[in-house]
Amino acid sequence: MSLDTDAGGFGSTQGFADAFYPLFQRVFDEDGDFVGGVDEKLTAARMNQPVELYVSRAMGVGVLVGVVLWVVGMLLGWGVFALGLVTAESVGLGIPVDSAETAALLESLTVPAAVVSGGVVFGSIGFGLGFGTLLAIPYQRADARKREINMLLADAVSFMYALSVGGLNQLEILEAMAKADDTYGEVAKEFQSIVQETSYFGTDYRNAVRQQAIETPSEDLAQFLTDMLSIINSGGDMERFLYDKKEKHLRTAKQQQELTLETLELFGEMYMTLSLFPLLLIIILVIMSMLGQGQDFLLTATVYLLTPLIGVGFLVLVSTVKRDEPGDGYLDPGGVDDHFAEAQRGGLRHLGLVEVFTGDLSVFDRIRSREGNFRTRELLKAPHVFFRDNPMFTLVLTVPASLVLLGFAVAAGDAPLSFQGFVDNPVWSTFVWVYMPAYVTLVPLVFFYEWHQIRRSGITNKLSDNLRKLSSANDTGQTLLESIRTTADTSSGKLAEEFDVMYAKVNYGMSLREALVEFNNKYHIPRLARTVKLISEAQQASSQITDVLTTAAQASENQDDIDRERKSRSRMQVAIILMTYLTLLAVMAILKLRFLDVLAGLTAQAGSTGGGGGGGLGSGGFAGGVNVDRLSVLFFHAVTIQAVLSGVIAGYIRSADLVSGMKFVVILLSVALGVWVVVA
Repeated sequence: MSLDTDAGGFGSTQGFADAFYPLFQRVFDEDGDFVGGVDEKLTAARMNQPVELYVSRAMGVGVLVGVVLWVVGMLLGWGVFALGLVTAESVGLGIPVDSAETAALLESLTVPAAVVSGGVVFGSIGFGLGFGTLLAIPYQRADARKREINMLLADAVSFMYALSVGGLNQLEILEAMAKADDTYGEVAKEFQSIVQETSYFGTDYRNAVRQQAIETPSEDLAQFLTDMLSIINSGGDMERFLYDKKEKHLRTAKQQQELTLETLELFGEMYMTLSLFPLLLIIILVIMSMLGQGQDFLLTATVYLLTPLIGVGFLVLVSTVKRDEPGDGYLDPGGVDDHFAEAQRGGLRHLGLVEVFTGDLSVFDRIRSREGNFRTRELLKAPHVFFRDNPMFTLVLTVPASLVLLGFAVAAGDAPLSFQGFVDNPVWSTFVWVYMPAYVTLVPLVFFYEWHQIRRSGITNKLSDNLRKLSSANDTGQTLLESIRTTADTSSGKLAEEFDVMYAKVNYGMSLREALVEFNNKYHIPRLARTVKLISEAQQASSQITDVLTTAAQASENQDDIDRERKSRSRMQVAIILMTYLTLLAVMAILKLRFLDVLAGLTAQAGSTGGGGGGGLGSGGFAGGVNVDRLSVLFFHAVTIQAVLSGVIAGYIRSADLVSGMKFVVILLSVALGVWVVVA
């Protein structure tokens, strides 16, 4: 078997894999379980690479990394002896020797043995890292695709059921599902594979469905495709089948949410214990310092290294269970108004239809320039609206502002540049370096982010009720457009206003589908996008889509139930995290007031009396090695770091969004600062 290609040089990726292919043939069986498993994961991850080349490339990377670390290991093995860190005489395995010559021989072999051992150990680790990391990529991607497919499968089946109710046959449902990748992501890509097999390779669509059931990384989707194939082969009722599957997967989505929430409850209890561990360790190290056995490095490492590592590690642990909703919420207009969708996605970077013609004639360049000036003026007239829709853009202004303020503070001498400066004035120094930049940066971000979320929630809060009203109005014989007008007249709130706007746009010549897509892209909420996608596709076949609207309402209500349960259960986890932090802050404050301050007073008293016979609080007695001012700074920095971590974790658990935790960060930082201003 030849793997040479036209791109064949060793410097290319293909040539690199070819160079290690003979090694692959010697080590692995091409028909073995290991190679077969990697091949399955490559297919599931949609990585279009032959398994032989991929494993060969992984082996090549492993060999290169192994050689590098082998050299590093040998140099380290030689360096510890050459630099005098370890001597050959101090190293021994306890081997009994019966002569001085044997002892000298063993001693002379110590350095070469250390060099060889270091090279072997580091080289093995390097090969494992290089080879294992590359092989882990398809497994990780396949797992990520599996998770997204499982999350979107309930809504995707509801979408297929709605299309079936609308009168589409089996092939049309498959094609419509394949085109819905802007909404259903990885689920749509699985159906794209089926459609491509039938369209371009002449495969019977039954065989294509069967093959995709084998290749998909999701067991739930594989079972769905297998069951659907049995209905196709037997000529059963596809609409009834999709209805039953819709109900099943909606129940499954709730059960999966319940399992996730139970796991998060366990994590919350774990965090309550782990977050207190640095506090206990600090207390132990302080006591050891009082006994003359403490080490400043351990105390500093606990505050500035161990505490952040525990918080970041817990955040990573939570992220493996709780992830944000897949999709960006934008819908593709499908050729109706592509420039509009591009402008919506790009924000300031795209200026609409004129982008298509820019560069052809100078007049279009002038139009583009005028359009840019117009948008700039509009932004300057109402910057709050822009920041409301794009909260992260506040950082463009606030981050430079905080740096400028910090620069002025350094120039004025108000911001110390050494740790001793923090010791001399802990509260003010920490405020200048940490609290002031945090407030300048986070307060505007929190304000506009929460405004943005409130605006979006005004749409989603009444979505289910309005869909039910649409369904009832449509069931009386009204068209979908008339149903939208009726619902707008009988409802209140932001969504009713948007229905009025849609009705007006259609009356002025815009198609209903385009109006729906434009409404969705204005808010770009993933769950709203799935609802709008379902309605816009169904209304193209008929205006009487009562069952479709009922299905959309049911899916939305199911999502409401999941969100309600998530918020209720996560509220308890957030309370646990916040109370744990307040407990830690209270303990630190008590230690500062009732321990450090008293200890400082006794030490000063012992120093003024000459340190004789008064309990040994002088430089050589009990607690003589404790630097009270330094401990005060470490305590303050510990509660500050913990405030940031606790706030971020609380926000992420609540809404799977790091930015949502910034409001907790601001609140906890303010509490910590207020408490320390009092106790300091």
